[in-house]
Amino acid sequence: MDITTNTHEELEYKIYDPGKELENNLYTHMNNKCEYFSEQELRDSVLTEGTLSIIHFNSRSLYCNYSKILDYLTQNKKPFQIIAITETWLKEGDEEEVQIEGYEMYFMNRNNKRGGGVALYVCHNLKSKVIHNMSTAIQDVMEMITIEIISEKTKNIIISCIYRAPGSCVETCTNTITEMLSGICNKDVFLCGDFNVDLENVNNSKTANDFINSMYLLGLFPLITKPTRIDARSSTIIDNIFTNASEGIERSGIVMTDISDHLPIFTVYKNHQIKNQQKMEKLIRDRSQNAIDALKRDLEQQNWEEVYVDDVNMAYNSFIGILCSQYDKNCKTKTQTQRGRMNKPWMTKGLLNACKKKNTLYRCFLKLRTSEAERKYKKYKNKLVSIIKRQKKEYYSNLLEENKNNIRATWGIINNVIKRNQIASTVPNYFENGQSEISETSKIVNEFNNFFTNVGPDLAKNIPKRTNYSIGENIKSNENSIYLSPVTSDEIRNIINKCINKRSTDCDGLDITLIKNIIESIIHPLTYICNLSFATGTFPNRMKIAKVIPLHKSGDKHIFSNYRPISLLSQFSKILEKLYIARLDRFLINEEILNDSQYGFRTNHSTSMALMELTEEISEALDKKNHLISIFIDLKKAFDTVDHTILIKKLCKYGIKGMALKWITSYLTDRQQYVQINNTKSHINNITCGVPQGSVLGPKLFIIYINDIVEASNILKCTLFADDTTFYYSGDNVEQMIEVIQAEMKKIKLWFDGNKLSLNSDKSCFMIFSNTNSNDEILLNIDEINIKRVQEVKYLGVIIDEKLSWKLHINSVKTKISKTIALLHRAKGLLDNNSLYLLYNSLIVPYLNYCIEIWGTTYKTYTNSIYILQKKAIRIITRSNYRDPSNPLFIKLKTLKFYDLVDYNILKFMYNANKRNVPAGLIKRFSKRHSKYDLKGHELFNIPRHRILVKEHCVSIYGVKLWNKLNTELKNAKTILTFKKEIKNKTINLYRSVT
Repeated sequence: MDITTNTHEELEYKIYDPGKELENNLYTHMNNKCEYFSEQELRDSVLTEGTLSIIHFNSRSLYCNYSKILDYLTQNKKPFQIIAITETWLKEGDEEEVQIEGYEMYFMNRNNKRGGGVALYVCHNLKSKVIHNMSTAIQDVMEMITIEIISEKTKNIIISCIYRAPGSCVETCTNTITEMLSGICNKDVFLCGDFNVDLENVNNSKTANDFINSMYLLGLFPLITKPTRIDARSSTIIDNIFTNASEGIERSGIVMTDISDHLPIFTVYKNHQIKNQQKMEKLIRDRSQNAIDALKRDLEQQNWEEVYVDDVNMAYNSFIGILCSQYDKNCKTKTQTQRGRMNKPWMTKGLLNACKKKNTLYRCFLKLRTSEAERKYKKYKNKLVSIIKRQKKEYYSNLLEENKNNIRATWGIINNVIKRNQIASTVPNYFENGQSEISETSKIVNEFNNFFTNVGPDLAKNIPKRTNYSIGENIKSNENSIYLSPVTSDEIRNIINKCINKRSTDCDGLDITLIKNIIESIIHPLTYICNLSFATGTFPNRMKIAKVIPLHKSGDKHIFSNYRPISLLSQFSKILEKLYIARLDRFLINEEILNDSQYGFRTNHSTSMALMELTEEISEALDKKNHLISIFIDLKKAFDTVDHTILIKKLCKYGIKGMALKWITSYLTDRQQYVQINNTKSHINNITCGVPQGSVLGPKLFIIYINDIVEASNILKCTLFADDTTFYYSGDNVEQMIEVIQAEMKKIKLWFDGNKLSLNSDKSCFMIFSNTNSNDEILLNIDEINIKRVQEVKYLGVIIDEKLSWKLHINSVKTKISKTIALLHRAKGLLDNNSLYLLYNSLIVPYLNYCIEIWGTTYKTYTNSIYILQKKAIRIITRSNYRDPSNPLFIKLKTLKFYDLVDYNILKFMYNANKRNVPAGLIKRFSKRHSKYDLKGHELFNIPRHRILVKEHCVSIYGVKLWNKLNTELKNAKTILTFKKEIKNKTINLYRSVT
């Protein structure tokens, strides 16, 4: 008989029969319901309504086997509510890559070592929380994560996932479990995991006997009584589920699937309070080309006479009413239910049948446990895996070829391959509010809305009132006034064409991609509304409503304060704001209103330039054998506490008067927001202070608001990027410097209080940059509150250390790039070279480029590891061998090596410096040599005298030397685009010369 044709029923002689040695079996007293199940049997009959279902996998690297586990889980008609995983092998941060949609993940990783680790996934319809004092990681012994399922009508349920390291002390493990469970009463308990204690022959092993007895003493009995790890030579029961609720167990068993070398185990527990997970439903629009064309035709046939009125609110309400009505008519919505099974178009009927045959061979091997059965199974499996991989790659290759001219579709395919952005951000089903808990979605959204809208006012109330401070006393009144020039249709077209395509919808259900598609059908009424708004100084009320989505930041997901609001404003509000900001920017530049120290939200300004100014100041002080003390200020919710009255007063002083000021006043007042989670909306709340979150104009208004902070001290220097503020002072005596700084910080604190900005003393810190090491305790306080001294700080996304070595930042970049390289490895079997190169440019190059001109010039002993990682990525993209020379690969891809990328970015800055197209705070550092013999393009920058390497690494030295070496033709490039192209071509040609 051919074993590959056997059905499961034909193989159903018990793989492990505890009845064969009754006298040696510890489980005979129990109502044994442990059986082996095929995947099909489990799918069809095991999971029922009114039960709690738990499954455990030993993954032996969750990252590697994530897709296998996910594929298996999504095949079930009814999902398991608890998924326990042991041997996750995760490191900090990896958990983001292994989320499961519809579940909340709890995990405990192994400390400082590879391997181990546990995780629990709990479906969202269950109310759960982690029990911290029952979760632990003991070095070289065990990891344990414990959660509690909260039930309003029945006993709560405790679930732990445990992994004990092989060879570790069993007694330590059992003592830990005993200690943690000792306080548990009147609760059902489930302990699942890989205990690495073989319970097959308990009486013949003292270790196993002691272990099982310790479980019995806790009232816990094993549900798995048959081997979970089977090979041709041995079988062991090392994976198990222990419970004190065995009388409620409906079914337990072992699943015959080959996800890893451990068989998954499961249990199903009767609990009528448990509801099966609801399928998520969402509304989707018909956005086919036919629907969009029909919408355009209907909009073009409108006469819009209701829009052409003198009241801007009436005009806009009519406009948006007509647009939304036609949108609903032509692009109808329908409800889409999330599919239970994963779509795998590459899996043909033949391959699916082959998978069934492979599973049959595996079950046959488990029964027979012979080398021949194992050989047949493995040979068939390896061949099948190879065919599936080839079929999958061919499918994606064809798909990419079909969409090679559609970049959006191409990215959709790539993201599907690497599972990027696949899991929607979700909020848990209950929140803690003081001593109570909120679980109704309608109450959760209202509480979120109250929290978000009260953050600013509550902080402002706690700021001390300063009677000795006069608002804007240092601002010189500007006699000139801004003019709001008329809006043209072409101006609106240009703004919309530059918008990035997004599908996030505003409170009217519109997205920018739709607006870009239909703009020609609505351009004339929209232009009229924008001009009417400027002419009357009125911002339409309907544009002031924000739809807010809560996004988890960090920490406990059940606490409101651990979320930040993502505000989605009206699409037309953004257009109108951009029209206003274009006029405001021209005025601010012409009148030279903004301080040179402000680098945020300004044309030709950036974070790298802010860091450049700061590092130039630090290195200059060190080069003069001085110290420099820098105070990094953190403000609490700075954008949320902006006082409208103060802002209006400052705007008026700067010259934003008349209709322009009236328009801003209208823009800021009577704003509202609501919070939406899935399809549930909160009530609408009023916003009484702060600049609008998610707006285009808000950041610009904030930098105007904070502009006069530089006048608070005439001794300390400062660098700002919006609310990221640092003050610094240099000198040769640290004690005297501290005295000066403390006196000046009192003035700055007075300015913060007077302007209702809340200083966060806990997160504010200071650093001392010095050529010498000092362990002396140096204290610095702001308004009698001590702030901590640090050796490193993350400022504008870059880690700065006391010696400006950039070593810590480089390590951070290495970690991020290494994770992406692992992703490239995973994707190279499915994606073509062009797609891999797209991934490289989008996921690795941004880390390399970010502020590289600041940190990339440091010692090569620090940066060489970055270059090695870059070459590793390039070899993956080109499918080259480890020892293949890298020069031809960089030439083939027309991409720059790390060190040339550093020079390339610095030369871009130097080109702009030569054109005097960089901020005034930096241009003063670059002076040219002048001679009566100088010709255009021949002029050189002066190289400042310097003493130390830290100074030599700065752009003012390193960049000048690079620039001075360039030939005249390159320096005379007419545009920055031409210059960049020529520099890149020249560099790649140098690669060719040494190949």
